[in-house]
Amino acid sequence: MITRRSALALAAGGSLAAPALSQPAGRVLRFVPTSDLSSLDPVWTTANVVRHHGFMIYDTLFGLDDTFQPTPQMAEGYTVDDEGRRCVITLRKGLAFHDGTPVLARDVVASLRRWMRRNSGGQFIAANLDELSATDDSRLEFRLRRPQPRLIALLASITAPVAFIMPEAVAATDPFTQIRSVNGSGPFRLRPDEFSAGNRVVYERNQTYVPSPGPGGELTSGPKLARFDRIEWRIIPDPATAAAALQTGEVDWYEAPPPELLEMLTRNRGFRVEAMDRRPAPAVLRFNHLHPPFNDKALRQAILPALDQRDFMEACVGDNPADYVAECGFFTPGTPLANDAGLGALTKPRSLDAARALVRAASGATLRMRVLHPTDSPASGAIALVGADLFKRMGFDVDLVSADWSTVVQRRASREPLEAGGWSVFPTTVNAPDFVDPAIHFALRGNGRDAWLGWPSSPRIETLRDEWFAAVDLPAQQALARQIQDVAFDEMPYIPVGAYRSRTALKQGLQGRVTGFPIFWNLQAA
Repeated sequence: MITRRSALALAAGGSLAAPALSQPAGRVLRFVPTSDLSSLDPVWTTANVVRHHGFMIYDTLFGLDDTFQPTPQMAEGYTVDDEGRRCVITLRKGLAFHDGTPVLARDVVASLRRWMRRNSGGQFIAANLDELSATDDSRLEFRLRRPQPRLIALLASITAPVAFIMPEAVAATDPFTQIRSVNGSGPFRLRPDEFSAGNRVVYERNQTYVPSPGPGGELTSGPKLARFDRIEWRIIPDPATAAAALQTGEVDWYEAPPPELLEMLTRNRGFRVEAMDRRPAPAVLRFNHLHPPFNDKALRQAILPALDQRDFMEACVGDNPADYVAECGFFTPGTPLANDAGLGALTKPRSLDAARALVRAASGATLRMRVLHPTDSPASGAIALVGADLFKRMGFDVDLVSADWSTVVQRRASREPLEAGGWSVFPTTVNAPDFVDPAIHFALRGNGRDAWLGWPSSPRIETLRDEWFAAVDLPAQQALARQIQDVAFDEMPYIPVGAYRSRTALKQGLQGRVTGFPIFWNLQAA
């Protein structure tokens, strides 16, 4: 069995250098993300690092507070009439893109149309939309076939792809084609002249940005105040090197040090180790449903008797049970829709022999498969290694393809079969809010080639999802969530391999960090 130590093989045996307690000269923040920036298009991919980049340079109509309630951002307000079938959103005055051109309602309309093609909740809006139009420069109007009480919450969702507002000409790009423009609407600007793939990404404060005047300051709600003139993302794939850079003062914030290094960092008074989010982050092994072997439901189900979520979670965060949840279904643990329906498939006694027998019964032969293994993303990389080891022990012929996360993100978008360079399984982790309900849970869609990467088809899940949207209260939604989870354990769109509590490390002198994911507004030096 793959252990935490062998999964990461970190060179962390020695002590690290003494911390540099002073802030770097000037108003500069240096940050180490978990992986390289794989794309500049936060609508084209669901990769977290690209979503984080999106929030740096773009803004949204509405923000989301820590209880997942929407609050105005670029929007000044909205009205709903015609028995809930008409919603008019009014933009704040003074909004501008980075090139100085004003943000107009037609820019918003084009941005939302592109987003609706790729986002799970956006697809629901589009399926019930008669018309979306700009009535003038400052107002846009939704005309709906039926009331959508969750419309504003979906526009505020932080689940990738996010409804970022771009110029109309950029948003006109096909959503399955990556944009190259970085002309944003948010609190920071990208410096293209200093962008170096695999090395550095540089942002500077957008001096013309006008923050929302409303209250807030949780997740993406409230004023987004850029306190640093310059933010540098330093791409350092080796965890020990990244932790040493934090210790010597070369960087100020390390997004996700692995447990072995966190233990050492906590012993230094110059640093603060804290939870990235108060909720655990779900982890996933995603199947390719288009091609063998996992286009066969029986082979997807065959994994269940042998899979132990503890193996995956201990590889991610160590062996302290307080750091993970190992009885995790398809919804984020600790949120209202999390439930135990179907969990017996993962919690009853584990049996590798039973899994092997199911594989033989389904296939009658050794089956070739390919696991994508990101080498520079510690949690996802550990999940891939534990998964590959399990598949081998079950009798699969496993091809483990190791590459940086940027390459994995590009490769997992391929729909080609194995012989043409395709894939069978890839690992990923998401933020806690991403899997809280069927509206935004992109990995639970069953709409075939319009679904998230892996492209599962499940009419049963889609029908239950529509019923969930029509549910009038939380008990009805919870009952439907149980049904959805039961069906998911039968259809197996992916394997939930647990949820873990991600911790981050930053200098003591940094204050005002907004919890949830790497958020850079409101953060400041003491």
